[in-house]
Amino acid sequence: MATRNGRADASGPARAEKPAGAGSPAKPRGAARAGETGSAETGTADAEDEAEVGESEGESSVGEGAAEGGDAGAAAQSSPVTTGKAVADSAEQGAAGKSPDESAAERADVDAGGDEPGAVAARDEPADDQAAEAEADVPRGWRGRYPRVARGVWWGVTVLALVLVVGALLLPNRMAALQVNRFTRIPGEAIIGAAVLLALPRRARIAVAAGVGTLLGALTVLNLLDIGFLEYLGRDFNLVLDWGLLDDAQSYLADSMGGTVAALAAIGVVLLVVLVLSLMALATVRLGNILARHPRRSTQGTLIAGTAWIACSVLGLQYAGIPVASDRVANRVTSEVRQVRDTLRDEAEFAKVARSDTFGNTPPDQLVPDLRGKDMIFAFIESYGRSAVEDPIMAPGVDATLETRTAALAEAGFHAKSGWLTSATYGGSSWLGHSTTLSGLWVDNQQRYRTVMASDHLSLTKAFQKTGDWDTVGVMPGVQKAWPEAEFYGLDKVYNAFQMGYQGPKFSWSTMPDQYALEAFQKLEHGKERDKPLMSEIILTSSHQPWAPIPTMVGWDELGDGSVFDAIQEAGKKAPDVIADSTKSREEYGKSVQYSVTALTEWLERYGTDDTVLVFLGDHQPISRVSGQNASRDVPISIVAKDPKVLDKIAGWNWTDGLKPASDAPVWKMSSFRDRFLTAYGSTPHPTTG
Repeated sequence: MATRNGRADASGPARAEKPAGAGSPAKPRGAARAGETGSAETGTADAEDEAEVGESEGESSVGEGAAEGGDAGAAAQSSPVTTGKAVADSAEQGAAGKSPDESAAERADVDAGGDEPGAVAARDEPADDQAAEAEADVPRGWRGRYPRVARGVWWGVTVLALVLVVGALLLPNRMAALQVNRFTRIPGEAIIGAAVLLALPRRARIAVAAGVGTLLGALTVLNLLDIGFLEYLGRDFNLVLDWGLLDDAQSYLADSMGGTVAALAAIGVVLLVVLVLSLMALATVRLGNILARHPRRSTQGTLIAGTAWIACSVLGLQYAGIPVASDRVANRVTSEVRQVRDTLRDEAEFAKVARSDTFGNTPPDQLVPDLRGKDMIFAFIESYGRSAVEDPIMAPGVDATLETRTAALAEAGFHAKSGWLTSATYGGSSWLGHSTTLSGLWVDNQQRYRTVMASDHLSLTKAFQKTGDWDTVGVMPGVQKAWPEAEFYGLDKVYNAFQMGYQGPKFSWSTMPDQYALEAFQKLEHGKERDKPLMSEIILTSSHQPWAPIPTMVGWDELGDGSVFDAIQEAGKKAPDVIADSTKSREEYGKSVQYSVTALTEWLERYGTDDTVLVFLGDHQPISRVSGQNASRDVPISIVAKDPKVLDKIAGWNWTDGLKPASDAPVWKMSSFRDRFLTAYGSTPHPTTG
C-alpha cells in the first residue's frame, strides 16, 4: 500500500513505481533534504513546507484521518518513501532547532484547523523528488478529484468566517446605522483577540476562541434585539427586565397572525439564535487556527494592524463621518454592564418613591369633592398618539373626524378641552401608560410596574372607590386571563374579553370592536339604575396594531351579539399585507383611530347624561414604522362634559377647546396628570413619605 507522509493511502491500490530509466534516479527525499539544508533558515523553510503538506491532509474528513492513523505504523516500516520522509523530518527538525515532540504538535495544530486543499509546498524541492512523490501527495476523496473546487471551498469558508467575526464586532444596534461606513472600520478588539490567540497553546487557544465566538454571537443577538425593540418600543432591550416581553410578543403574533405562524416564528427564532452562536464559535476557532499556523506572518500582521489602529485613533481619522478606529464592542459591553447595574439599583430606589404619595393620607371626604354625583369615565384609546393628529398621511382623516365629532358633541350639549401628555412608553406596553397616568408615578419598565401594582400607592381610579361615593367598574376587552391589577385600580368589578357576550369574530389582536365593547358596558353597567354614580375605566383595543382588519361602525341597534361583524371582518384587509408596507400601515392606523374616536364619542352622544364626565387619552404613540423616526412620545388627552363647571375647574390649564389639541398646547409628563386632576377638583393633599 502506498503511503504519504507516513500514512496509509486508502484512496486506491498501490501504484507501480517509476522505472529506473525514466528520468533521474529517485533518491530518498530525506537524504536530499539533509544534503540541501545548509542553514537554520533553510531548515525552517523546509519545516514550514512539511507543515503545509500536513495541513492539506488535515482538510480530509475525520473518518479519513482515523483510517490513516490506524495504518500509519505498519506503513512506515515497509515503505521506502516513508523512510526517506522520516529522515527528512529528522533533518528538518535539527535544522530548525525543533524537537520531534514540537514538530508533532505543530502538525497536530495544522490538522485541527485545516489548510488550503492542495497547498503542498514545492519550493526548495528538487524536481526529481517532486516527480517521485507527486502521486503520494495528491489529496484523497473529492478534494483530490476536484482540487479547484476544494480550494474555492477553503477560501470561501475562510472569508465567510472573517466576515462573520468582523461583522459581529462592528454591527450597530440601530436600523438607521446599518450602512457601509459602519463596516469599514478597524475593530480594536480583533487586534487584541489575535494577539491573545497567538500567545496560547493549541488546546487553550481553541477553548478561548470558541468562548469568544459564542460571546460575539450573543452580542449579535443582543444587537438584533435592540434593533427590534427600538423599532417597536422606542428603546433598547433590557437584559434584566425584558425577557418576559418575548412571551408577550409570541402571544401578539398568535392573536394577530394565528397560532401556527406564532409557533413557526418561535421555532425559527430559537434555531436562528443557536445557528448564530454556533457559527460565530466555529468561525473564531477557524481564524485562530489559521493565525497559529503562520505565527511569524500573523504576528507581523497583528503588529501592523495595531499600529494602524493607534495611529487612526490618535489622529482622529474618519471615513464618511465615522472614526476608522473602532472600539464598539468594548463600549457596548460597558453600556450593558452599566444598564444592568442601574436597573438593579432602580428597583430599590423606585420602591421608596412609590411609598411617597401626595394624597396617600387624604381622608375620603377630601378626595375629588367637586365631582360628587358625576358619572366618571376614564377611557384609553390604544396607540392614539400625536402622530395621528399631525402626520401628513394620517392627520387629514383623523383631524376631520375630531372636528366632526366636536361639532356633533356640541350639538348634544357636550364641550371639551384637550392637551398633550408625554407617555412613559412608546409603540407598545400599553399597561405602562395606563399605570403612569393613574398612579402619578413614572412607570417606564416592567420592574416598576410590578412594584407599583404591589404597593399601596393611591391610583386616580381608586380615589373614587376610597370615597365610598362611587361604584367602580372596569371594561377590559383586551384582558384574556386573570387580572390582579384590579385591586390597585380600585375596581369593584371587571369585565374581560369573555364576559361581555361577544359572539362575533376577532379583528386581529383586538377581541371585539370598540363599538360592541361600549354597548356591552351600557347594557351591563352604565344603563342600570343605581344608588351611586359610576366610575369606569375602559380600555379600547380596535386601534391596536397590526391595524388589519379594521371594524366599521354599524347601527347601535344592530349590534346584537356581535355576529353582524362577520362580513365586515371577512371583507377587511389582511394583517400580513398591511404589516409589510409602511405606507399602508400608516393609512390603516389612521383609520383605526378614526373608528375608535367615533365609537367613543357616538356612545357619549347617545348615552351620556348631564352628569357624565369623559376623560379619554392615548396610551402611547404607534411604532416608529408608523409614527416616524425620532417622533415624540406625546399623546392627546381630552376632558368632555355637559356641566360647564367641570371644564371651568381646568381653565387654568390653558388646554385647547374641542377634541383636537393645538400643536402649541401645554405638554405635561403623563405622571403629573393624577395630582393635577385631583387638585383641580378639590382634593386636599395629605402626603405619606417613604
